[in-house]
Amino acid sequence: TAMEFSELIKTATVESVLLSCAGQPAVKGTLCITSHHLLLSSCPGGDGQPSAVELWLLIRNVDAVEKRLAGSSGTITLRCKDLKVLQLEIPGMEECLNIASSIEALSSVDSVMMMYPFFHRPQSLRLEEGWPLLPVEQYFQQIAPQSTQWRLSDVNRDFAVCPTYPPAVIVPAAVSEETLRRAARFRQGGRFPVLSYYHSRNGTVMLRSGQPLTGPNRKRCAEDEVLLGSVLDEGERGFIIDTRSAQAAKQARMTGGGTEPKSSYPQWKRLHRPLERGRPLQESFIKLVEACNDASLGMDRWLGRLESCRWLSHVKAALSTACLAAQCLDREESSVLVHGAEGTDTTLLVTALAQVILEPGCRTLKGFQGLLEREWIQAGHPFHLRCAHSAYSHARLKQEAPLFLLFLDCVWQLSRQFPFSLEFSEGLLLTLFDNAYASDYGTFLCNNEKERQVAGTWGQQCLCKVKESTHSLWAWLDQPEERKKYLNPLYSPNPLVIWPSVEPQSIQLWQGLFFRWIRSSQYLDEAWAEIWRLVGGSNTAVKESTENRLSRSLSDPTARMENER
Repeated sequence: TAMEFSELIKTATVESVLLSCAGQPAVKGTLCITSHHLLLSSCPGGDGQPSAVELWLLIRNVDAVEKRLAGSSGTITLRCKDLKVLQLEIPGMEECLNIASSIEALSSVDSVMMMYPFFHRPQSLRLEEGWPLLPVEQYFQQIAPQSTQWRLSDVNRDFAVCPTYPPAVIVPAAVSEETLRRAARFRQGGRFPVLSYYHSRNGTVMLRSGQPLTGPNRKRCAEDEVLLGSVLDEGERGFIIDTRSAQAAKQARMTGGGTEPKSSYPQWKRLHRPLERGRPLQESFIKLVEACNDASLGMDRWLGRLESCRWLSHVKAALSTACLAAQCLDREESSVLVHGAEGTDTTLLVTALAQVILEPGCRTLKGFQGLLEREWIQAGHPFHLRCAHSAYSHARLKQEAPLFLLFLDCVWQLSRQFPFSLEFSEGLLLTLFDNAYASDYGTFLCNNEKERQVAGTWGQQCLCKVKESTHSLWAWLDQPEERKKYLNPLYSPNPLVIWPSVEPQSIQLWQGLFFRWIRSSQYLDEAWAEIWRLVGGSNTAVKESTENRLSRSLSDPTARMENER
């Protein structure tokens, strides 16, 4: 592999390169390219002084490379997936072109095995540590004592029934493996209805699946009807939340998909809540980042651009739909099935968010990790495809879409409206965004569990074995000195459901992410450091006064105080 990388590197080192980055003083130093990193070390004057590393950039984090030549030198602009923008002024035209083409080649290596997580070996971790032990099984152990209606099925142990489900899934106890196999053939991608969440307060459940393959001739599947029927008692009703418009669902019938007809599923009532996915969502993200980077905008034009990119309306729609699912369970005391078309995108956005709203356990650091593992990673959200490019890439859009970022943004909105209720801080959400797009760890590699175990995709039948050959992000974050960076100093466990406001004035732009590299966060950082100092004694009076100061400094006048105290 070293050989393959070295062929891509045309020039390995260049002296006297000037690095500049918004809000930072420019530094001069020596630029080095390795198989996975771009390094710039400065020589702080005087001989014999140690050089300082000013830049240590994972090349996988580069989303776009732009070059401008002027006379005998050139400037390379690197636009990163974490939205940072760097400029390198490189003496010598040939060096400049060589560096640019090397970075381009290395940043677009598509073979999973060649990615940095397979080479990253931090001193403090041992391999195979921190890979969550079977998150679905662990979750089943939590609900088994509360209900005998559910069982753990290994019908998918060899991924033959559904290539995008994990080997173990939670299903109604009364339903046989053969019924599951047949129901799977009637669902897109084999994604038959499985349990996503058990609401302990009243025993209702949230299920998720792919769309039924009813098609133009209104096909039926007795096993699928039995499976969904077994979830409801006689006289009970359930809700199906379809994340497509009624129109889109109807059109899907023409190409073999569709919805559950009332006549075959009499106890289920269908609700359409269209959520954007795919290209329109990616374009919304791209437009928002463009607007944030446009320094020429006055306030009015900025607000116009913010409105027209529609990102905040996607946030509002996702939160509203998750609230609807939560209301069905908690207030209507009815079970819910969520699906769109594939069941790997907007479906997971809704089921995961609803659990943060309903379940205090999902708001702890550990519980939130478990939720991500169960509802995004194991549930088969195709990270490799969706996060292949971020907002700057010039490549033609294929299957990129920032659904995971949209989820993190919604969780940030919850943390803003309920500053005490989440054990983790904004820092964790930013770290998760960064790692989903480019990482030292194997956690977000590949598109599903099958690929992580035997990534025989991309033409080369290689045993990828992500869990044996890479480190887990969770193992890194769980180290005590790392963990404390991601805790919320104001956390006070809240046993209640946290119902967010989705009024337009309550939904704010996540500046900590979209302005992270544009605007200095110095004052905010100092404010949080002060809060940590005050909360050190962890007395409630301090928390009360901190809350008032925080709400003044962190929110706008229209933001309402949280209704959780």
